[in-house]
Amino acid sequence: MAETLDIKNIYGNQQAKRDKRSSLSLIRYADDFVILHEVITVVQRCQEVISEWLKDVGLELKPSKTRLAHTLIQHEQEKPGFDFLGYNIHQYHTGKYSSKQGFKTIITPSKEKQKVHYDQIASVIDAHKSAPQASLIARLNPIIRGWANYYATVVSKQVYSKLDELMYKKLAAWATRRHPQKGEKWVAKKYWHSIGDNNWAFAVKKDKSYLQLLEHDDTPIVRHVKVKGESSPFDGNLVYWSSRMGKNPELPNRVAKLMKKQSGKCAYCELFFREDDVMEVDHIIPKSQGGKDEYKNLQLLHRHCHDTKTSSDGSPGIKSGCNSAKPKPTESEIRDTLAPLKRLVLEVGKWVTRWV
Repeated sequence: MAETLDIKNIYGNQQAKRDKRSSLSLIRYADDFVILHEVITVVQRCQEVISEWLKDVGLELKPSKTRLAHTLIQHEQEKPGFDFLGYNIHQYHTGKYSSKQGFKTIITPSKEKQKVHYDQIASVIDAHKSAPQASLIARLNPIIRGWANYYATVVSKQVYSKLDELMYKKLAAWATRRHPQKGEKWVAKKYWHSIGDNNWAFAVKKDKSYLQLLEHDDTPIVRHVKVKGESSPFDGNLVYWSSRMGKNPELPNRVAKLMKKQSGKCAYCELFFREDDVMEVDHIIPKSQGGKDEYKNLQLLHRHCHDTKTSSDGSPGIKSGCNSAKPKPTESEIRDTLAPLKRLVLEVGKWVTRWV
């Protein structure tokens, strides 16, 4: 499509086919797509071409979902920016010391999806007016976790805080309604507890621990990292994809998770793992010294780093449950071991040491 468009360079000549293709961006997911170009006439022509092509197969663009807008400035009656897959993409003017381009691209959860998410939370709370607190928490946690994780790669902290505030007000109304004869302090003490650094955790005590309601703001923001070059999950690069995704069908689940946790680095020498490296799982505190076989006590090491670490921490090698060699013997132990295996013999008029 790009090759047929009327796109000219600064000298008024038609651009080469390769330049036309690179200047036009088409982002598609299922039946949703966005077309980006710096010239508005090119985008309008793309819309005409797509409409003609869809008409031939009996389809058409939905007017309510079709917009022509600029990402930085207002175009006619359309506000700058656009929504795509639940995100709002908007560019803002900045000072010359903030960006060489003069603008910054900010991606946030769209207002429409924020409203849909809050309405879902509110409907669940309303549906559990007489249900136990534990049932309400168990129903809300998957909803909060899934939504917050989806938007954890973009600028979402302010949105998370706003949703947590709205959710607190809704929960406060839910709790007050259940005890109309009690005061606010009594209600707060019953349903909110101090857990760690959070003095207002909506939680219920179960056995010796608390079942706590998740908060959006507890989800860390981790920026999306673009896939390197032409890498593919099917190219056999186990180290790269395990470090990126935390899973790989050709690696044990434990190894892949640890590699992602350690960002592809050995926890001992802090060097990146390479494709041909031999990797081993190590217990940070050896099992022989009371360490447990759980993820927070595990680390991924090179085999030689594992041997060094095992020999220095005093653990008895493979007996500790680690996949490692035994500690290296001392020089005196080597001499004591090899002493019975050598003897002095006479050969061609001279004494030599022979190993038996």
